Amino acid sequence: MATPEPPPEPVISSISSFEWSSEESVAYEAAIEANGAVGAYTAQINSENRKPAPDEALIAGWREQRGQCARARAELNPSDHTQIAEARRNYAAVARQLMERS
Repeated sequence: MATPEPPPEPVISSISSFEWSSEESVAYEAAIEANGAVGAYTAQINSENRKPAPDEALIAGWREQRGQCARARAELNPSDHTQIAEARRNYAAVARQLMERS
């Protein structure tokens, strides 16, 4: 009779921990949650698309800007406090400007 093999290790056991202060985690989450800028671009795109004669160049520009926001957000380094603060300021300003435009 063969001895059964032990079950494989859970994947979670191979994940190392990362120590963050409360300020670091809040700042990083706030930057990641900067979907406001991405959402504001999407709202502008949708609004323009509903017009009888949408401005395709404007839409293309907003799509490019939305993509840049998403790429920048994905590249955030949680331990780079300067980058996080800059991202938060930038995303907030972009979202505010786009919402005022509506």
